[in-house]
Amino acid sequence: MLPKRKLLPADTRDMTDEGFALWYQDQMGCVHHSNYIRWMEEARVNLMEQMGCGYKSMEASGIMSPVLEVHCQYRSMVRFDDHVKIHVWVKEYNAIRMTLAYEMRDTATGELKTTGESRHCFLDTEGRPVSLKRSYPQWDTAFRNAVRAQDARQ
Repeated sequence: MLPKRKLLPADTRDMTDEGFALWYQDQMGCVHHSNYIRWMEEARVNLMEQMGCGYKSMEASGIMSPVLEVHCQYRSMVRFDDHVKIHVWVKEYNAIRMTLAYEMRDTATGELKTTGESRHCFLDTEGRPVSLKRSYPQWDTAFRNAVRAQDARQ
């Protein structure tokens, strides 16, 4: 059984995990490290949907966004009964590539558990780079606005 997901309002750009299935943990009683990457992916998909650039609509338009690189720094263990909030934002964007940043915090204490980044590009169905600015200006605007909004928060 997969854990339940509660998606928060679009302006938070967060996702909250409502507990974890038993198979998520390793022999030390901690959530296995591979799951953090999966959570980052879910948060990314949710963010892009909130921005109006959902994966389904992009793929229907012939745009793919593969992962080029992923990095995760485990600062503190997440255990079976813990709840975490995942904050994701567009850190960098240049119409052809983007970098997303992630923070995972304990919902009860606010303790920073994990940070990460993922880099992606935009390709057509034949694997050629696509500039969203040229080909899909509405999505380009959404990504640029997301970067500006994050910059304003800092």
